[in-house]
Amino acid sequence: MPTVLSVQSRVAYGHVGNAAAVFPLQRLGIEAWALDTVAFSNHTGHGRWRGTAVPAAEVAALFDGIAALGVLPSIDAVLSGYLGDAATGRLLLDIVGRVRVANPRALFCCDPVIGDVDTGSYVTDGIAEFFRDRALAAADIVTPNRFELEFLAGQPVANLAGAVEAAARLRAQGPGIVLVTSLEPESPDLLSMLACDAASAWLVETPRLPVMLNGCGDVTAALFLAHLLRGASLKDALGLTAAAMFAVLDTTARLGRDELALVAAQDELVAPSRPFPVLRL
Repeated sequence: MPTVLSVQSRVAYGHVGNAAAVFPLQRLGIEAWALDTVAFSNHTGHGRWRGTAVPAAEVAALFDGIAALGVLPSIDAVLSGYLGDAATGRLLLDIVGRVRVANPRALFCCDPVIGDVDTGSYVTDGIAEFFRDRALAAADIVTPNRFELEFLAGQPVANLAGAVEAAARLRAQGPGIVLVTSLEPESPDLLSMLACDAASAWLVETPRLPVMLNGCGDVTAALFLAHLLRGASLKDALGLTAAAMFAVLDTTARLGRDELALVAAQDELVAPSRPFPVLRL
């Protein structure tokens, strides 16, 4: 059974950060250990919340506690998301380094949470630059949305060809695999995901649903990593991830929820009922 150490935010209500990533990992048979970088009552998209970022020193102490148990060799991947502050970014790379010393085969899947096209950047000073200047070089897998892809690659992404080119620029900096979690094709009724490695590029399109929800990128990164750890090809990991995310969003829309309906759609995380074609570019 693969094991993932997930380093990202935590909310008491709803599903973002570790509250979005851990459950899908577990449903796919992945042992998931959570290190929380913030502790909020709910995600900030609700307009009001309580809580604060977890100081980097406290996150470090929690990791040291895990390490003291002698279990770092069993970690197969580190998954990172929302960091809270730039100091936690520096700590994240230390964590990845220590895990790789214990298990040289361990992967680092970096979800570079910076912002989105409809919000712009929503992270504190230094975090976006940390992902661009330091985390990319250390990552095996990176999972930006379009906004984040443009920032990390330093170029606009106006179409699919531009996305493939930008993904290649990211891969040249370190990660072997780039998953672009949200692209807008020419049709306003569709959404796209793109996955690239050194040998291939794959595209999947799903219907656009009438929902705007936080946490989609967190779930997407967790699903994609889980399928790769379970031995799926890049093509199959992309297809399974896209199908499961569509099912979660469809379930959420039908139930009229303002948070991802992960529990209601949990069987779809494991065996999506509606597959979508995955095309080689």
